[in-house]
Amino acid sequence: MWDRLQDLNSRQTDAVVSTEGRIRVVAGAGTGKTKALTYRYAYLVNVLGIDPANILCLTFTNKAAAEMRQRISAMVHSGDYNDFVCTIDGFCVKFLRREIYRLGFPKSFTIIDEDDQKGVARQCLESLGIKRSEKTVKNFLKEISDAKALNDYIPTYMLPDVAWDENMLRSHVGNYIHRQMKCYSLDFDDIENFTKFILDRYPDAREWWQGQLNYIMVDEAQDCNADNWEIIEKLAAGHKNLFIVGDPDQCIYEWRGARPQRFVQFSYNKEIVLDENYRSTPKILDVANSVISNNKNRIPKDLFTRQAGGRTVVHFHAKTEEEEYDWIVKQIKLLMASGATLSDFAVLYRSNYLSRGIEKALMNEHLTYTIWGGVRFFERREIKDAIAYLRLLSNEADDDAFLRIINVPSRRLGRSFIDTLKSISSSTGQPLMEALRENISLEALNRPGAVEFLKVMDECREFSRFASVSDTLKRVLDDSGYMRSVREDQDEETLENIDELMHSVRFYEESHNEFDVTLSDYLQDIALYTNQDYRKDNLSIKLMTIHQAKGLEFPYVFITGLSEGIFPNMRTIREYKKNGEEEERRLMYVAITRAEKVLFLTESEGFNVSTRMNKYPSRFLTEIKRHMFVTEGFVPEELWKGTRNLVHVLDEETFGRSPEALDGFAAERAGWDSPFQIGTVVTHDIFGEGTIMAANKEWTTFEVKFSDGSTRHLRASFLRLGDLP
Repeated sequence: MWDRLQDLNSRQTDAVVSTEGRIRVVAGAGTGKTKALTYRYAYLVNVLGIDPANILCLTFTNKAAAEMRQRISAMVHSGDYNDFVCTIDGFCVKFLRREIYRLGFPKSFTIIDEDDQKGVARQCLESLGIKRSEKTVKNFLKEISDAKALNDYIPTYMLPDVAWDENMLRSHVGNYIHRQMKCYSLDFDDIENFTKFILDRYPDAREWWQGQLNYIMVDEAQDCNADNWEIIEKLAAGHKNLFIVGDPDQCIYEWRGARPQRFVQFSYNKEIVLDENYRSTPKILDVANSVISNNKNRIPKDLFTRQAGGRTVVHFHAKTEEEEYDWIVKQIKLLMASGATLSDFAVLYRSNYLSRGIEKALMNEHLTYTIWGGVRFFERREIKDAIAYLRLLSNEADDDAFLRIINVPSRRLGRSFIDTLKSISSSTGQPLMEALRENISLEALNRPGAVEFLKVMDECREFSRFASVSDTLKRVLDDSGYMRSVREDQDEETLENIDELMHSVRFYEESHNEFDVTLSDYLQDIALYTNQDYRKDNLSIKLMTIHQAKGLEFPYVFITGLSEGIFPNMRTIREYKKNGEEEERRLMYVAITRAEKVLFLTESEGFNVSTRMNKYPSRFLTEIKRHMFVTEGFVPEELWKGTRNLVHVLDEETFGRSPEALDGFAAERAGWDSPFQIGTVVTHDIFGEGTIMAANKEWTTFEVKFSDGSTRHLRASFLRLGDLP
């Protein structure tokens, strides 16, 4: 038997050695799921002799994938792991590199991020004669995303044999996609949609990948959306060895399409529950279990630990918000006096606007803090400039990259120059770079800056054919004058960010085979990086929303703003009903389980402007058994009564006659089987027999057309199946 198994507890060992069939691992917070995953990968390679090229291991962030690769590399022979330890989008890109030729795209396709999409949207709006504004751009992109969700846009617009006409170009979707097609670019919607399309339409591609992937492992499976699951299930249909790890109690991304019940309803041959926690004290876990047990859409489990008891959880009730935040600062200073450091602390809140008060209190005491989740590293202006140079070297048809850098640094190429070039490009159908090269002799384009730009880019492109990505980046930034302009600006932060980019490129090359890394490979992978992939941890208190805290842990955690309507968020509950309440409770569970040593829960009295009502303690505080925490600050009994009354009123308004009346009817959003579908014949005690014509998005209210021709919108609890008795 493999000697590494002695590092694991009995259930982790069971997960590692259970290699065949469909395995579901329910892994609570802090129970060592990453350890189980990485040991299982090493077990497949070292004990079963599976070639790493035939193992797919998926997770949700590049940071998590890098950590997995690092752990795996310590347990297997050098080279016995590969790029198939990656994110789902990362796998789709690798899939498309091999298969996208079927749709007429080159292997070196470009991936455009959200900021690039806005640039394309502005070009579309301008060509369509629509006034541009931030709201217009946002709405335009939402329209495009909604249209792409229907999945018929690929054969309509993006296949090689599509014949474009003026009507297609005048449509919003057509105009946008036509600009994509000019430079063979995909946005994030396209990456998974193209993968699904090829798997569906090309049996030979599907069968090849099914044959290759002997074993598939999925981390954080509760966060998979419908498209993720569809891709995973199709790939696993060959060898039928699918190993999923997750925790429905930590599913907090329903707004991104994740549904906890997909994990709950997963069809498995074997289930393993990891419930021994290695992160938190028993007193913190008792609070977490007490809260989450109130959810119904879950797999029952209670986290436990073999650690000693630890400090009791503290609830602080303040008369004002200022008092709440001052108390937090006081606790931080007391703990620091006992040896804690600034980076030991995290202050968590439900929404970003809640950071203002704690920021002010920390500044007053000159305590260094960091707002977690600020501008993404790869969204910073200077980083996007540098990447745009690489993009244009890789793909001359990338008009977005061209427009970003043609005058950065300044080459004295004004609006008339750009307009002339755009006009030529539009009339000839050429990309902007090609149009400039072929028409550089024209008086309107023959500027010294443009001539020099072409010369530098041509020389750097030739250099890139034989050089590493990092050397190419350094040369193009130097030769273009970009680095000189940054140094002349004397912006230290910008210089540090460029240096960090250079380090990240070198790290990328080191973690792959430097000589196999092409410029297009790097650009495709880098486009998938998320906010968690590039964060410098410094000596500071971390302030963040609970969503941003997922996957992190801290010795001392403060959960602030625990007032009914704020957390849980009233809008979420009103919009998504019982499922909204359960997701808010999962958020609370995630927040609690970030704490290692001590957990503080804080709230205050007063009037909340966002909810437009007086503040009462959160229902989540009432769900914690009273012996599990101590309260500092006097809480008048009428406030607890106010919480109960407010919860009752909100439930009446939101759920109808009672919260329980909703159970079983939130079919669309919850994914549970509903007895009511479009076309179902139903009866109503007063209106008689009718047919369901439509439903709201939660499937709690139905539009029913009755036999007399009238139509009414009725709550599900007032309808029955079938004919009247």
